[in-house]
Amino acid sequence: MKVLVTGAAGFIGSHVTERLLSRGHEVIGVDSFDPFYAREMKERNLSSALGHPAFTLIEADIRDRKALSAVPADVDAIIHLAALAGVRPSILRPADYMDVNLAGTVVLLDLAREWGVRPFVFASSSSVYGERETGPFREEDRVDHPISPYAATKKAGELIMHTYHHLFGLDVVCLRFFTVYGPRQRPDLAIHKFARLMTSGQPIPVYGDGSTERDYTYIDDAVGGVEGALSLVVEGGGVCEIVNIGESQTVSLREMIDVLSSALELEPVVDRLPLQPGDVPRTAADLTRARQLIGYDPSVPFEDGVRRFVEWFRSEP
Repeated sequence: MKVLVTGAAGFIGSHVTERLLSRGHEVIGVDSFDPFYAREMKERNLSSALGHPAFTLIEADIRDRKALSAVPADVDAIIHLAALAGVRPSILRPADYMDVNLAGTVVLLDLAREWGVRPFVFASSSSVYGERETGPFREEDRVDHPISPYAATKKAGELIMHTYHHLFGLDVVCLRFFTVYGPRQRPDLAIHKFARLMTSGQPIPVYGDGSTERDYTYIDDAVGGVEGALSLVVEGGGVCEIVNIGESQTVSLREMIDVLSSALELEPVVDRLPLQPGDVPRTAADLTRARQLIGYDPSVPFEDGVRRFVEWFRSEP
């Protein structure tokens, strides 16, 4: 099978690309190498894929139809992971987030129509659930109150996916990722950022009292969810689903710092700061639908995942 993966040089995209290649698929990777973080890091993410005979990299912005004409029209499926990411940056650049995450997604959907490609996997986010204290979060919960532009773009992306399914027959799965971490994690995300600061002897910024909770999902488990979603849309039959991809175990910020500092064998210096706009107090995934629909079965405990991250982190330049 020939699969188009957007955001192929990113954190999740590079792991998805490697997994597909290992399964014997051909991968067309698209990435714009947006300067949100260093190009060299993204190139290292793809280091093993770049030498693979079944991998082709196309440097292109997903909003640029002309640039995307380099993508072969005979792809069998699309995994759309490219986006401007991050809650806090989206508050500073809402128009950019709307443009890339919505207009870019519509360009890909229109190309899928032109090419006759029905299977489409879309990366959404747990941020669509907004502020809620109770959990677990279920896919059928109302998500009408996003509290950041990033979350709003992901909710809007799910809606446009449904529209193209209804009008043009695309088979779609929207994956709501819950705080994915592990080797190659983006440097702005907490575990990677804290590790970098601690090893350089700098204080780590902690917003609030450390009681906020996240459902951390190890990258290998997240990639397994993408594989399951791909299988479902390839089977077809009028699929249009939203599926949580999490670990179903919440970890407080305070606990995360303890686990990370233990793995690094360092004592953290904490800089207490006020809670930030757009941050949600808690995320917690209900995985019932994921297990039933795509056979999703996360297996990496948080402590093991952090240890694997630290091993990778220490091997990086």
